[in-house]
Amino acid sequence: MSAGAAASDGGGSRARSGSLPKAAGGHSPWAIALVVSLATFMEVLDTTIANVALRYISGGLAVGPDEAAWVVTSYLVANAIVLTASSFLAKRFGRKAFFMWSVALFTVASILCGFAWNLQSLLVFRVLQGLGGGGMAPLAQSILADSFPPQKRGQAFALYGLAVVVAPVVGPTLGGWLSDNVSWHWCFLINGPIGLLALGLMYLLLEDPDSAKQERRRLRREGVRFDLIGFLLVATFLGSLEVVLDEGQRKDWFGSNLIVTFAILSVVAFVLMIPWELTRKNPVVDLRLLGKRQFGACFLVMLATGAILIATTQFIPQIVQDYFGYTATLAGLALAPGGLVTVFMMLVIGRVSGTVQPKYLIAAGATIVALAMYDLTRLYGDSTFWFFAWSRIYIGIGLPMIFISITAASYEGIDKSQTDQASALINVARNVGGSMGVSLAQNVLAYRQQFHQSRLVEHVSPADPAYQETLARATRYFAQHGAAGVDAQGQATAWIGQQLARQVAFWAYIDVFWTLALVSASAVPLAMILSRVRREGGPPAAH
Repeated sequence: MSAGAAASDGGGSRARSGSLPKAAGGHSPWAIALVVSLATFMEVLDTTIANVALRYISGGLAVGPDEAAWVVTSYLVANAIVLTASSFLAKRFGRKAFFMWSVALFTVASILCGFAWNLQSLLVFRVLQGLGGGGMAPLAQSILADSFPPQKRGQAFALYGLAVVVAPVVGPTLGGWLSDNVSWHWCFLINGPIGLLALGLMYLLLEDPDSAKQERRRLRREGVRFDLIGFLLVATFLGSLEVVLDEGQRKDWFGSNLIVTFAILSVVAFVLMIPWELTRKNPVVDLRLLGKRQFGACFLVMLATGAILIATTQFIPQIVQDYFGYTATLAGLALAPGGLVTVFMMLVIGRVSGTVQPKYLIAAGATIVALAMYDLTRLYGDSTFWFFAWSRIYIGIGLPMIFISITAASYEGIDKSQTDQASALINVARNVGGSMGVSLAQNVLAYRQQFHQSRLVEHVSPADPAYQETLARATRYFAQHGAAGVDAQGQATAWIGQQLARQVAFWAYIDVFWTLALVSASAVPLAMILSRVRREGGPPAAH
């Protein structure tokens, strides 16, 4: 059924029932669905749009690729932090107001990112962008649920789900095209007009339902306060941990006072957070959920899944641009077939999930993704476009099996009063896992480059017969192509150095993909300990 037909039919249903859902505010709920989906599309787009532009960003701001990776991880961590607070803040200040403030912050921060003058300013604005984006995801679904009658909610969530899965498909290709043809700044500036349009439509269309208004009055009447200390402890723990993971390798780990300081901050915040959150009536993070076998296993699986999703989205474009001469656009296109397969598989798994237990789908999906990572270990100098595209297609087959199933599995045995917390924590796991995955891959890449460099250099010695023969052949080649004797030998030596560096990089990337394969494989035993899920239905899927 088309959106227009559904809207028309919905109008007939409402006419028969006598009124629109209160959250629709007298407007077509399909208009609200489009606005909410537009905001969601914009937020999800920004988790991937900058990945293929990192080479341009590092060049434009004169920083290394490992420092540029902060552009991705800072957004994810800030997004995860605010997710823990979004449910309470929306109840306390109103969903419409909080949603609009989140979109406004995201939009302004996006424009500021586009005008960033150095890496430090860009990271500050990306953190603000992440804080705004994190407030959107949990509210979008509750707004849709209250805007549609029960019989139309499935179609509304299908439109919302389409925005969620299409945005990561469009992101890398759009980001690559903008970087190649305009400027990397437009990867962020493009959110400006979209955000302003969404804000205007939200102001006109959205309205808090009576139940939300009553809940807000109850919180004020009972003096329920936001768990500010818990929130600050969570933010300190996650933020400090990310500094340690991202900067540790460059700063010589615990040989650096900076790393030692942030490591202590992270540990202290974590230790204090546990008793504090366990003793609060209204904790910002319900740690009891993580102590349950079912939900705790789902949380760990989503950590691993987020790590694979974000790390591969960054490192595949990185390697094809650095060592295969791809433009940013072509690097984005290498990810596009996998994105299209993801959209298709979301529809397929949505139907299959009604008959197959989530634990089996999660285990199968994690196995497929692990095999996709193993396939990437066949990397070599003549790897083609489709070698990288097919690896992403395999990932696109496996990840939807996990994403769709993890929601049903994570809600099993959870009280209805805990569903908001459960949804927030699963989203936190995805973002934190993505950030940790990028940091892990970056550290493995750096360490293994050093290792392979030291091993291969052992064979590049004037006393080594194989080296002497290779140098002689290369010298003759350059001499035959017009270089003088001394120049020919110099060019031959430089060529050998380039080949050595290329081989070192390939071996290091292969080690990264082996690591990610192990991360994905670790989700299989976790999936198998999950309980069977009853089929009465449950809350809508988490973003």
